Amino acid sequence: PKGLNLLGLNKSISMPFVPQALAYFEQLKESQDGWEVCGEALAKGIYSDDHVKFFCFQVLEHQIKYSLTGAQQQLIRETLMKWLQLQLMSTQSEKPFIKNKAAQVFALTFIMEYLTVWPKFFFDLLSLVGLSPHGLDIYLRTLMAIDAEVVDRDILHSPEETRRNTLIKDSMRENCIPALVESWYQILQTYQQSNSELTCQCLEVVGAYVSWIDLNLIANDRFVNLLLSHMSVEELREEACDCLFEIVNKGMDPVDKTKLVESLSQVLQSAGFFIVEQEEDVDFLAKFSRLVNGMGQALVLSWTKLSKMGDVKVAAETLRALEAKVPLMLQLLIHEDDDISANIVGFCYDYLHILKQLPLLTDQQKNNVEAVMLAVMKKLTYDDEYNFENEGEDEAMFVEYRKQLKMLLDRLAQVSPELLLESVRRVFTSTMQNWQTARFMEVEVAIRLFYMMGEALPASHGAHFTGDATKSSALQDMMRTLISSGVSEYHHTSVTLEFFETVVRYDKFFIVEPQHIPNVLMAFLDHRGLRHSSPKVRSRVAYLFSRFIKTLHKHMNAYIEDILSRIQDLLELAPPENGFLALLSNDDQLFMFETAGVLIVNGECPADRKQALMRSLLTPLMEAFRLLLAKLTQEADEERQTALADCLSHAVGFASRTSKAFSNKQTVKLCGCSEVYLDCLQTFLPALSCPVQRGTLRSAVRSFLHRMIICLEEEVLPFIPAASEHMLKDCEPKDLQEFIPLINQITAKFKVQVSPFLQQVFMPLVLAIFEVLSRPAEDNDQTAALENQMLRRSYFSFIQTVASSGMNEVMANQGAENIERVLFTIIQGAVDFPDPVAQKTCFIILSKLVELWGGKDGLVGFPDFIYKHIVPACFLAPLKPTFDLSDAQTVLTLSECTLTLKIIHLKRGLEFVQFLQQEYLPSLQVSPEITQAFFQRAKL
Repeated sequence: PKGLNLLGLNKSISMPFVPQALAYFEQLKESQDGWEVCGEALAKGIYSDDHVKFFCFQVLEHQIKYSLTGAQQQLIRETLMKWLQLQLMSTQSEKPFIKNKAAQVFALTFIMEYLTVWPKFFFDLLSLVGLSPHGLDIYLRTLMAIDAEVVDRDILHSPEETRRNTLIKDSMRENCIPALVESWYQILQTYQQSNSELTCQCLEVVGAYVSWIDLNLIANDRFVNLLLSHMSVEELREEACDCLFEIVNKGMDPVDKTKLVESLSQVLQSAGFFIVEQEEDVDFLAKFSRLVNGMGQALVLSWTKLSKMGDVKVAAETLRALEAKVPLMLQLLIHEDDDISANIVGFCYDYLHILKQLPLLTDQQKNNVEAVMLAVMKKLTYDDEYNFENEGEDEAMFVEYRKQLKMLLDRLAQVSPELLLESVRRVFTSTMQNWQTARFMEVEVAIRLFYMMGEALPASHGAHFTGDATKSSALQDMMRTLISSGVSEYHHTSVTLEFFETVVRYDKFFIVEPQHIPNVLMAFLDHRGLRHSSPKVRSRVAYLFSRFIKTLHKHMNAYIEDILSRIQDLLELAPPENGFLALLSNDDQLFMFETAGVLIVNGECPADRKQALMRSLLTPLMEAFRLLLAKLTQEADEERQTALADCLSHAVGFASRTSKAFSNKQTVKLCGCSEVYLDCLQTFLPALSCPVQRGTLRSAVRSFLHRMIICLEEEVLPFIPAASEHMLKDCEPKDLQEFIPLINQITAKFKVQVSPFLQQVFMPLVLAIFEVLSRPAEDNDQTAALENQMLRRSYFSFIQTVASSGMNEVMANQGAENIERVLFTIIQGAVDFPDPVAQKTCFIILSKLVELWGGKDGLVGFPDFIYKHIVPACFLAPLKPTFDLSDAQTVLTLSECTLTLKIIHLKRGLEFVQFLQQEYLPSLQVSPEITQAFFQRAKL
């Protein structure tokens, strides 16, 4: 409405009116002349409230983005320049958030108008602001906003925007970049002493623009000398470093790049920057380290290009220049501050890569390799501040930094494996001799280095103790030392963990020297491992112990019963009482049960002994299960119910995990363990009819059934019908969705054997799915929508499994009405739901059904269904607007859809061609020419 004013946004509004203010703001944006009111308010500085000013700029921004006539453009230009003039006259600077919003509006105006009506944008801006700090502040912010809109490669642009941006940059290079560079020089020179904030802003602009403007405008004596002088000013040095880094990073000819880096490093060196004092300003050194890293990597890139071009002489000069930086690189790499060190790792890594390519290393290069090696070993060491009990952000950063150092170590191993192994062996042996008096971090890093050799020195499947004699004897020697030195008694969790990690990393050593097994087993089983005072150590050792036993089960025969008796208390189900502190968590216990299973199954004792051992392992779980289930059915308190159900679920999970020791039914039968597992099944299945905590209990029993189908094969079949009946009662989408893979597994595995059962369960299962899918859901309930989508996919995968398993009688015997109902859902899935995964499955089903029932002696009435529904589905699905051919799954759907048509042609022959030609395609108003072209392409 005409005569709008901004009083609706004034600060005098009390809080309850804020929604009205926002509504008023929306009204201003949409109204014809609301933006003019806002423009006038800005140009005249009518309002002092920051939020009102911000709103005004937002309204202007909206107007610029969506619609402007020529006259309005002119008015906005004038408004912006008037507002800028106000800033020059003001003693007070605006708040940063307003200046940034203003810069954004300036940048948008520039993008819209620079190529057409405002080519003098920068000249107008510069002539207005002169050297006024307030004005230059807006000018520099505007340049950064333009960079974000026009140059920033992280922002995705449409092809149209990309073309426009290229034109803007070309025009700027041609018309105004030299003037901009001159303005930057003036700002840097004028304000380097008096206004560090403005100078830093300007350095940031130079760094941003240098990637796409003519480098000679910046990389010249007067500009670089100015930047270097900033390197000595505390407030400017970090920004100056970043700016120089961007200059060095610019893509250019390798010879020119080498010259640029060398001239820069000469100046830096003569100014004393190459002597890195440890007590220097670490923030600056981190930036400086990044700059040196950029210089080093630039030289590596030049060397690589020159070597490829075969320019031997210049490549050798570049390598000399590069090696001259190595002493500085090493100083930064070894620096006690990890950020400074981490910033140089890239150059170090690339330098080692060059050495790896050289046929022979000079003595100096070998010394460099050794120096890097020593630096890595030193920097891998934990410091006193590392908090092992409560690891926070600092600790996480050190873990990341260690990963970078590991990369360097792996690279060192490629350059000189012998040298690395020898150095590690020297450090390891001397530390192990004095471990009692050494600090924990020295002991930890010595074992850690030995551990890291396992990845750094390649060996297929961990076979470090065969093949290369030098390597295997060195590693064997170190393993003997590790086990016999007594270092496993060291009282620090980091050392204890490193000990066990290393023992398991080199578990193949015990195949070569099995006499060391008892020593290590004791460490696993006593206060050093599973009985350690730290839960973190106990937890990790439970996992590592299972890996150790899996690898060495053939060597465990003499120790099986001893191990089982020592871990017996760790195999007890923790009662669901609150406050009970078990030594191991439930997840850790899973590994213990798996370990017990592996020991029993792979032992050399007779089958009846194995059965007895397995029974004694599983009987306590079954007894506890019966008691807990009885308790659960009586329990009214929901919290107690949950605790009991979790405990029941753990009991089933533990029993299930012991079966991981069996590869197939043969081993279950051979061990005489079938009976024990059938007893477990009989114990666990009643949980399916428990009226409370259904989700938890069903999930656990279902997982157990999956395992038993593999382990017991057809012996499990008598249990399936009753189990299925229980699982289909009162279903949630998730229950059904998880039940279907079980039925699919049974169908695929037993095929004809389960045909009667499948015929019986088919419609109850299908109807249960239909019932769940037809439940009304909230419009915006994303979780329910996703659950339904997953259930629909599971349903189609079930039909696919039945159709593909050669049991077409399962569906054929469901009665015409039911078959029709199912078929319609498949047609619906193929066409109506925009879910390419489900659509693909539906077309696979349709192809299969056409193959089974579409011939002369197929299912009665099916040919009619093909013509009425399947053929249209093949044409309608790809015509849907949601059918997105840039999506890989959709492309697969299309090929299944095509295959369906092909199989229909195979089964129905000429009749199908005539139907398309005379009935179906004309009904879609497809012209005879297109129909003809279709038949030619389809070769029909």
